[in-house]
Amino acid sequence: MGKDTAIRVLIVDDHFIVRMGLRGIIDLQPDMAVVAEAEDGEEAVRKFREHRPDVALVDLRMPGMDGIEAIGAIRKEFPQANLVALSTYKGDEFVYRALQAGARGYLLKNIPGDQLLDAIRTVHGGKRCIPAEVATGLAERIHQANLSARELDVLARIARGMTNKEIGADLGVHETTVKAHVINILGKLGVNDRTLAVTTAIQRGILRLE
Repeated sequence: MGKDTAIRVLIVDDHFIVRMGLRGIIDLQPDMAVVAEAEDGEEAVRKFREHRPDVALVDLRMPGMDGIEAIGAIRKEFPQANLVALSTYKGDEFVYRALQAGARGYLLKNIPGDQLLDAIRTVHGGKRCIPAEVATGLAERIHQANLSARELDVLARIARGMTNKEIGADLGVHETTVKAHVINILGKLGVNDRTLAVTTAIQRGILRLE
């Protein structure tokens, strides 16, 4: 296959070294060619519109418009876009949000180069690509009830070490209301104490500690 008929790839990542590494792997392939790079979500949307790549690799965590927002914006404008989310996180909430936004694949950045290339070809062929190690967590996530916005507020404050009384005062609700939220949070996360709730939520990508 000549480069004029190769799979045209857009690389989106805010780290120059990562972009160079991906380009180095992809451009060595006779059936692929990197047509553009972007270092944030807004640039990704512009570059996709300009180059109309066959496949875009999109890092999820970037300053400004993040990868999930960029994936959603691109899919809204180009419904048939083939987008693959790249992440260092295998938490099932990240996978779920990326796929909900319109990604057709989800890859961890530590995967071997040959798997990355296979994924590009798979997605270009119209199929989804989700590695087994993240698919398991996704299946569990789909069967779990979502935490409400208020439950997320409570969980974030639990993570800061606040007591139920302190959380109630901070949110302007009674302590018994906070206790009810905590019980719901533990049930939805399938854990039996506050510390496990926080660690589980972080692992699954539900809660992010900056």
